[in-house]
Amino acid sequence: MGGTIAKMHDEGWRIGVLDLTTGEPTPHGSETIRRQETDLATAALGLTWRGNAGLINRSLEPTLEARKLLASYFRMLRPRWLFAPYWSDAHPDHVAATQLIEAARFWSKLSKTDMPGERYHPERIYYYFCIHLRLAVQPDWIVDISDQWSRKKSSIEAYASQFVAGRPTEPPTLIDRLRDDAAYWGRLIDRHYGEPFATKEPLAIRSLRDLF
Repeated sequence: MGGTIAKMHDEGWRIGVLDLTTGEPTPHGSETIRRQETDLATAALGLTWRGNAGLINRSLEPTLEARKLLASYFRMLRPRWLFAPYWSDAHPDHVAATQLIEAARFWSKLSKTDMPGERYHPERIYYYFCIHLRLAVQPDWIVDISDQWSRKKSSIEAYASQFVAGRPTEPPTLIDRLRDDAAYWGRLIDRHYGEPFATKEPLAIRSLRDLF
């Protein structure tokens, strides 16, 4: 959802990203390289805040300890909305992340707890698509990111150790495929590029003028 983040930044939103893990180990990365790449991607998207929960990559589980940690972040940062990976995926860490986020959202409103901060309940959880399964999932809405694609691309290319190094250089590259995905979603709404989202709860609109 890098294009949507850049769009929200353009509209004056304050956006934070909490990385649950460092993403390491990987074949071509390291803790130092990943920190440098994260800084580049953060700058490309114009994030207001970025943090890391320090959980373990490849071993992410929605444990009570991790739920408490994440709920504490919610209580301290007080986000209006949460964005999580789509709930059905082949990547175990992505599935665990979503389960953890959903449970921590509930826990963050608990009273009589030793978690820091005042009790708080984010209004909504929305789900972005990072699906490893070859599923034709129908999104609930698509965001027009035509003006933000170049910054999304820069934020992806910032993670060179993950998305560039060791990958085929002949077209279509991974970046080409991600561009084609964005173009596909864009075509569905008659725009150049788009990003799909899903929700488990119904959305409210004030007017049909909000639809296009």
